[in-house]
Amino acid sequence: MKVGILAGGLGTRLAEETEYKPKPMVEIGGMPILWHIMRYYHAHGFKDFSIALGYKADYVKRWFAEQARYAHDLTVDFATGEVHPHGSANLPDWQVHLVDTAFETATGGRIKRLAPYIGDEGTFMVTWGDGVSDVDLHKLIAFHKSHGKLATLTAVRPPARFGHLQMEGDQIVEFDEKPQIGEGWINGAFFVLEPGVFDYIEGDDIMFEREPLSNLAKDGQLMAYRHHDFWQCMDTVRDKKRLEDLWADGAPWKAWSE
Repeated sequence: MKVGILAGGLGTRLAEETEYKPKPMVEIGGMPILWHIMRYYHAHGFKDFSIALGYKADYVKRWFAEQARYAHDLTVDFATGEVHPHGSANLPDWQVHLVDTAFETATGGRIKRLAPYIGDEGTFMVTWGDGVSDVDLHKLIAFHKSHGKLATLTAVRPPARFGHLQMEGDQIVEFDEKPQIGEGWINGAFFVLEPGVFDYIEGDDIMFEREPLSNLAKDGQLMAYRHHDFWQCMDTVRDKKRLEDLWADGAPWKAWSE
């Protein structure tokens, strides 16, 4: 099954980092968060990726090209200028399509532009290039196939930004530093989709989170897979710091061994 990842956003709330690189290339533990997402999918057996590029697309292309070229040992012939890779490189067996979907294209338009790469063989997966989770992808797919609808999104309840106090008068009777939001599920991405979803996306300026998902819901074609455990996006410097701390402690999304 093929995986599409949207990696074309500006990441304005991470401006210190994204002035020079797109948000999915901001590093956690020395590697782009996009790499973490791909490693997670690969740990579940998925290795055919199509990456929708936009802002600073060349940065992403160069990074992947350099990973493939320079992970090997090299012999450099100064007389001819030739560079010869040799030996084995510790690289995952990925097939990666880097697709420039244009700077101004919205999320729905980016997904539709990936159709030639991900939508020809039935069910496929899509996620955003700025969020990690420990969602069981095989259970997610099984849920999607069980209901027979066009689209499944992973519904999550992220940790609250601030601690929760329950008080009786002036006395605190319950304190929870980082509670899970008690009500209201949100879209955590990690979609499983059928090719019929492309018919809900009219053009480049369509945000997938608006008309397409709204219309899929109205037509009874959108289902939610409830994920109760770890999920975290990287929208802000605060989010990045939390992910860095989690990575240092073992990372809930690290489903692979080095």
